[in-house]
Amino acid sequence: MVLVKSISGIRGTIGGKPGESLSPLDIVKFTAAYGTWILRRHNKNVFIIVGRDARKSGPMVSNLVITTLKNLGINVCDLGLASTPTVELAVTGTGAQGGIIITASHNPAEWNALKLLNEEGEFLSSGDGQEVLELAASEDFTFVSYDRLGSVITDNSWMQKHISQVISLPLVDGEEIKAQGFTVAVDCINSVGSLVVPGLLDSLGVRKVITINSTPDGNFAHNPEPLPEHLKDISECVLREKADLGFVVDPDVDRLAIICEDGTMFGEEYTLVAVSDYILKRTPGNTVSNLSSTRALKDVTEKYGCKYFAAAVGEVNVVEEMKKRNAVIGGEGNGGVIYPGIHYGRDALAGIALFLTHLAKSRMKCSALRRTYPDYVIAKKKLTLAPGTDFSDVLAEVRNKYFDMEIDERDGMRIDFPEGWIQIRKSNTEPVIRIYAEGITAQVAEDLADSVISIVKKV
Repeated sequence: MVLVKSISGIRGTIGGKPGESLSPLDIVKFTAAYGTWILRRHNKNVFIIVGRDARKSGPMVSNLVITTLKNLGINVCDLGLASTPTVELAVTGTGAQGGIIITASHNPAEWNALKLLNEEGEFLSSGDGQEVLELAASEDFTFVSYDRLGSVITDNSWMQKHISQVISLPLVDGEEIKAQGFTVAVDCINSVGSLVVPGLLDSLGVRKVITINSTPDGNFAHNPEPLPEHLKDISECVLREKADLGFVVDPDVDRLAIICEDGTMFGEEYTLVAVSDYILKRTPGNTVSNLSSTRALKDVTEKYGCKYFAAAVGEVNVVEEMKKRNAVIGGEGNGGVIYPGIHYGRDALAGIALFLTHLAKSRMKCSALRRTYPDYVIAKKKLTLAPGTDFSDVLAEVRNKYFDMEIDERDGMRIDFPEGWIQIRKSNTEPVIRIYAEGITAQVAEDLADSVISIVKKV
């Protein structure tokens, strides 16, 4: 059993003892802490949006969350099944004071989580998140009397509103997409993408949409993290159906992976690179990604005479850097596209619409478009963090090994080499150490990663 408390929310496996897993008691305590933080921030007339992905534990968690908020005197708008970016848009669209998204994102089915939003529909800052953690630890919250309970309304309209906002973006060209007569395959991992991605593609004028894993019942057909080793079925579908490309979303639809017409991976890291290329060509400006993302975005940005900036890992950190730099596009190398033209959150629907427009206007096949970008390779490794291990000891050993290299310690440690880079960091959402390495070839990336893994194992 696992329970991870962080400034970005609470995440864990369902079942087990309180404090050791995401138990009902932990859900109520953390929701009460967040609700209390919202009440102190806005004083009265508080209204919070709640939505969830299709995990089997979702209804149970949602009921606990909504009941807890009501008992704090908070009014709730329940979107039911809804993607993370849909909930984010609903917060600002309704003028709500916050939002809770019930999803463990890329984690397997036994996990669930509460993602917490502020009144801007964005994840809490580190300072705000720390306040919520402290409230939860102290249990400094008070429930209201029976005659002051909050109300609950349901609203199932926001996924269609989300689609409408995406297709209305000035840089999304539905007519150009329709003219190309695309056939698109989609893997929705049997979650909320099933309810929104096919509708978006229809609205964009895609000629034929083929779906797999499209029943939103939480029976994930494969590991939900959209990595190549989990996507064999969609690759075979693209080939079998002679599709022009395939899209894969994670359970809460904030990450996007692309499959080329020949069944090969476009590369999750290159989702943001391709969309940024399209945006920069029409609206030049700064770009931002996190320290674990490919340097290809920097290359593409500089091609247009613009500036690239790196941020610490975590959507909130990328968003803060984007606002600071007035970036026109940004995101993360895990397929997370953040386009300020719609909102400051990772949004696979916006990514799909912008990528399809880019592909349509390029008059290229998907695989040919991919070959226009620098071809770096990232090796992604993770090691379970042994109980009692001091992560600072690990960093000290790595620092000693590479003392003569360029080192960035804003987020764990990143070391830059002429042939690539390595980053080692402690995960915010799992009890693991993540080791990422990028090189000009797969072998270079693997060698860089292995050099750090050997140090970690010794510690």
